[in-house]
Order: sequence, then structure tokens, then C-alpha cells
Amino acid sequence: MEITLDKLPTNHVGEVTAINTNETLKRRLLDLGLVKGTKIKKLYKSPLNDPTCYLIRGSVIALRKQDVEKILISYDTKENLGGE
Repeated sequence: MEITLDKLPTNHVGEVTAINTNETLKRRLLDLGLVKGTKIKKLYKSPLNDPTCYLIRGSVIALRKQDVEKILISYDTKENLGGE
């Protein structure tokens, strides 16, 4: 199933399939390691629900909701049973 990153449940893992945004933001996200095929795990939200922290290539990175809404991921619910 393909969803946007903001819809990924907490403590679950998805795999980046596409980034649909302007070139400036896309370059920034690519520099953070968000390339096609990258595994990304949603860790937790801040107290006000924005930004959200993700585990990307061994680093914890906080991203704003307006940015992660433009990142498509493949998400397998069977693979994530038990919270990965």
C-alpha cells in the first residue's frame, strides 16, 4: 500500500517511493538521506503534534507535517505487525 509519510503509524516502518515537492525542498530531503528505497520509521510527535521525529539511516530527524505530506512511502501492514 502506498501512503504519504504523515499517515505512517508511530513505531512503524515504510520505504520511500517518491518525493513530490519543489526542487529546493526535494534537494534538502535528498541530502538528509530520503532517497527512493530508504527505510523510515516514525518515532514520535512533538507535544504540539508538529514536527514529528523519524529514524532515517540511523539518525533521528524532525520533519514538519507540511513537508512529510509530500513524501510517498510504501507501507506493508503485515510487515509492521507488532510495531516492527
